[in-house]
Amino acid sequence: MSAENKEVILSVENLSVEYSSKDIGTAKAVNGMSFSIKKGTTLGLVGETGAGKTTTAYSIMGIVPKPQGKVVSGKIEFEGRDLRKLPERELRKIRGSKISMIFQDPMTALNPIDTVGRQIEEVLKLHDNLSHEEAIRKAGELLEMVGIPSERYNEYPHQFSGGMKQRVVIAIALACQPEFLIADEPTTALDVTIQSQILSMINELKQTLGTSMLLITHDLGVVAEMCDEVCVVYAGQIVERGNFRHIYKNMAHPYTIGLFNSLPDLRNSSQKLQPIPGMMPDPTDLPKGCKFQPRCQYCTEKCRQEEPKLLELEDGHFVRCFCPQKR
Repeated sequence: MSAENKEVILSVENLSVEYSSKDIGTAKAVNGMSFSIKKGTTLGLVGETGAGKTTTAYSIMGIVPKPQGKVVSGKIEFEGRDLRKLPERELRKIRGSKISMIFQDPMTALNPIDTVGRQIEEVLKLHDNLSHEEAIRKAGELLEMVGIPSERYNEYPHQFSGGMKQRVVIAIALACQPEFLIADEPTTALDVTIQSQILSMINELKQTLGTSMLLITHDLGVVAEMCDEVCVVYAGQIVERGNFRHIYKNMAHPYTIGLFNSLPDLRNSSQKLQPIPGMMPDPTDLPKGCKFQPRCQYCTEKCRQEEPKLLELEDGHFVRCFCPQKR
């Protein structure tokens, strides 16, 4: 079945999230984010640190830190239900069972004073109502599924390497066979060999279980390997959206072009990298007009005064820019 005919499992419309404190004021972390994900597909959110990717994931999970964080507006629909309108009791039933998340740092995602087996077991007891013996058996099977011998069930997180911890985190996320998985930088702090193993395992498990996925990363190589569609995020907004061909072959937004220009070309070792000048804007003081205009070489007066909307350049390829530089 083609991606076009697949049913949408998650839809995010006009999502805006702010963080407020007396010291820094109000930081606009996410600003009108909209996207949808079809069943059995993977959407990648790509961008620099601070672009609002993880806050988007927390909003879907309903775990934006309070009282500092607040979802200001937007709709988050999962299987036709608006998650923002559900009471906390209903959300707890969905988290971990239907929607699950692989958190960014495996070093801090696990409880250091509980065995890894018990931490998987807890999820199974909470959502699947298994007996103690059944939960232990299934937790052991999950460890084996992610490549960890079940004999290590009673060991603690500090007895595992970074890659093994990440496998445990994945086992916890997949314990109840969720229909939708959020993977937030699943290969952060792992060496290249382990990264490849983890990505291959997630892909294999995703295909086996038929899970849909939102992959958050700043690694364009990971996106190329894992994603059906890509959203490039800047200052809490999607600035370019499309499939692999659109983003990797026909990129049009100056920020997307800048991301690719800053990557080393293994075929041309003499070529100098072209980093994007400047820094991400301060979310407490976002620039007027286009959020990227202070760093853009193609900036016009219109860019400084007006905020561009997503423009469809071709079927399924959207760009938020007055002066798209299609390549």
